Amino acid sequence: MLTLRPYQQAAITAIYGYFQTHTGNPLVVIPTAGGKSLVMASFIEGVLKAWPDQRILIVTHVRELIAQNHAEMIGLWPDAPAGIYSAGLGKREAQARILFAGIQSIHRRAAEIGHTDLVLIDEAHLIPGKSSTMYRRFLDALKAINPALKVIGLTATPFRLDCGMLHEGQNALFTDIAYEAPVRELIDAGYLSPLVSKQPATRLDVSKVGTRAGDFIARDLAAAVDQDAITRAAVAEIIEHGRDRKSWLAFCSGVEHARHVAEEFGRQGICCRTIFGDTPKDERDAILAAFKRGEIRALASMGVLTTGFNAPGVDLIALLRPTQSAGLYVQMVGRGTRLAPGKDNCLVLDFAGNVRRHGPIDLVRPKRPGDGGGGEAPTKVCPDCDSIIALSATECPDCGYVFPAREVKIAPTAATLPVLSPKQRWLKVTGVSYSRHDKAGGRPSLKVTYSSGLATYSEWVCLEHQGYARQKAAEWWRKRAPGCPVPLSVAEALAQTSRLARPSDISVRPSGRYLEISGYRFAPCAHPTPASAPSATGNLAALAGSSRGSAAPTRGVTPAASGSAAVPVRTSAMGGRA
Repeated sequence: MLTLRPYQQAAITAIYGYFQTHTGNPLVVIPTAGGKSLVMASFIEGVLKAWPDQRILIVTHVRELIAQNHAEMIGLWPDAPAGIYSAGLGKREAQARILFAGIQSIHRRAAEIGHTDLVLIDEAHLIPGKSSTMYRRFLDALKAINPALKVIGLTATPFRLDCGMLHEGQNALFTDIAYEAPVRELIDAGYLSPLVSKQPATRLDVSKVGTRAGDFIARDLAAAVDQDAITRAAVAEIIEHGRDRKSWLAFCSGVEHARHVAEEFGRQGICCRTIFGDTPKDERDAILAAFKRGEIRALASMGVLTTGFNAPGVDLIALLRPTQSAGLYVQMVGRGTRLAPGKDNCLVLDFAGNVRRHGPIDLVRPKRPGDGGGGEAPTKVCPDCDSIIALSATECPDCGYVFPAREVKIAPTAATLPVLSPKQRWLKVTGVSYSRHDKAGGRPSLKVTYSSGLATYSEWVCLEHQGYARQKAAEWWRKRAPGCPVPLSVAEALAQTSRLARPSDISVRPSGRYLEISGYRFAPCAHPTPASAPSATGNLAALAGSSRGSAAPTRGVTPAASGSAAVPVRTSAMGGRA
């Protein structure tokens, strides 16, 4: 019997919980190698065993993911009524109750696919931000058949370079983030492989490369980076750092650049192959199989190995591709986070300055595109509550976050930048207090102060905010009072603090000049028992509320174990704020 990890079960529970109170299209964010396929398969099995008449479609861009997701479904539920619709895989099983499909194959075939109750979109970050795309047209056609259609997106990176967060903006397909599993917590819990980084001596100079649509101009980037001397030096460093490592990936800045990198590896005695978008399917499959068996030590590619590529043994990643895209950066580095026998960690060699550009992968904050228009003041986003405020503001009017004072420093050339933020440390909680926090012109928040010996640490829970900040506050409350309704106001919350379980420990880690609370531990049976506690997911009828009017009985889902799976509210130590 396969057992879900706590965060995987928490993700499924969050989906059910979302549809009890919302009618939008939620996102589920799980890091690369965190097991999105298993989450989807387990969720689908639960839905269909509760409502056998439901029709579920799983869509993605990538042929390999279609096959992987289908295999995960059959592995979990061998008798699942599952089929595939993909020209690349040579199958068109349009009437399967669980249909795994490629958007390229079905986007004009909504009538053939027919009535669908639920669509799961894997790698949702690949959907263009424009309102008129093959995804949008296809979903609109499905909604014309069934107006009660529900859409769920799954991704490791809930943002795009051209439109910011996937659930924000005028044309956003998705409306909310229902659940997010932080990559750092999964690494610390042993579910993902640690990442380590070393600063190579060779640097790729992109100072004269222009940008277009928010990223480096591809042709100019390739010309600047694809230099014989630089390639020789970079490859030599990769070989030196990788002597004790078995499986290497090199992400390059263009097709010719990747070929030159592979040729240089060959000249230095290392077996390296290239894979591109136009590599024939059989050749590509043979190369990847040989790489996974260890017969090929290195792969060089421009970018096709960022999504749907599953090689757990990868223990060295060379970033030879500078990018302004935070999502691409996270996807490239994420190829090294899978666990494998004999693999202690994955080494990231950043020749491209991406860590400096975007920060540690667990702290990446995507840029929000400006709304445009004349005369508007520049803005920034509060890291605590996601409020958009004036760039000149020193303090967030909504939650009280104090922005660090600007410091002008010149980094030494040989600085080593970590690809992961500093590891959290755990502190015993000796007391918790709650109070109302008011800021002029902003909404009130619930201020929670934890005592640990003589030190205190605070966080601000934004119960009266809207959007993602409210969702995070709701998750915070449900973790401490499962089964109790989430308060709509700070006053209501203060009247119910006796219901809240107190963490036995909190974890803190450096974040700029301050400390932030990054996780919580609860002692067994720490949660007070509500007078009347409903099931973990409540009534699931909302999820199956299609135009068919299914009235199957509800099905409970085991709640996730308390721990670090929930999205933490960003905090700093007391004294770090006014």
